[in-house]
Amino acid sequence: MSDGPKRLHVLVFANEKGGTGKSTTAVHAAIALAARGSKVACFDLDHRQRTMGRYLDNRAETMRRKGRPLPMPVYETHDGESMDFFSETLDRLGQDADFLVIDTPGRDDKFARISVTNADTLVTPMNDSFVDFDLIGQVDPETFRVLRPSFYSELIWESRKRRAKADGETIDWVVLRNRMQHIEARNMRRVSDAIDQLSKRVGFRVISGLSERVIYRELFPQGLTMLDAREFGEMGLSHVAARQELREMMAGLALPEHTPPLFA
Repeated sequence: MSDGPKRLHVLVFANEKGGTGKSTTAVHAAIALAARGSKVACFDLDHRQRTMGRYLDNRAETMRRKGRPLPMPVYETHDGESMDFFSETLDRLGQDADFLVIDTPGRDDKFARISVTNADTLVTPMNDSFVDFDLIGQVDPETFRVLRPSFYSELIWESRKRRAKADGETIDWVVLRNRMQHIEARNMRRVSDAIDQLSKRVGFRVISGLSERVIYRELFPQGLTMLDAREFGEMGLSHVAARQELREMMAGLALPEHTPPLFA
């Protein structure tokens, strides 16, 4: 996916568990990249939920209704079945893009696996709980020490080995910790320690993501993000804090700069 005269950066959001804020985070990352002047394409692989596609549909309708341009990627939704459609769409979306953002289903999916192997940056959002941690690793029930990586971690490990063998490139795996502020302090420390232990064993980076805020749910019907400050009028302190979270998340992803930095 990344071949061509201009290096395309493939950013894949993948997690085989729902409710982690994966699609919301993917949309915000895509709009943030578009807002800084990058050419961005999005591919929603979850034809059942189609959260990314519906989010961007709502955004397009808001632009039409208000007659005001907003940073906007091109986007497509997979049909969930056709390998030809999958391959052709990837080629078309990547033709003139700096970034291709792929949102995968919250379940095992063959197209998601192919996307993960072709990722330049792989983002796995998770909430700060051992329920979510179980996706990537197992812990001792008494000491909370990491016992072993999970099946999903082993799957990513194998994908990274295949990618390195195929073209010598590495997949930058990022575990994104969403919804952190409502977790009881001792439990949060235990989850944090377990993530740090596992990161050293299987080789992922850990960054902070987006908190649990009502504003993110309220933005969906209009397809807006925290970057669309003009659409809010005067921003409250919660909006400002959420905007700062997004800024820090984008900095943590450490994506290549095709254009001047975001929020310059």
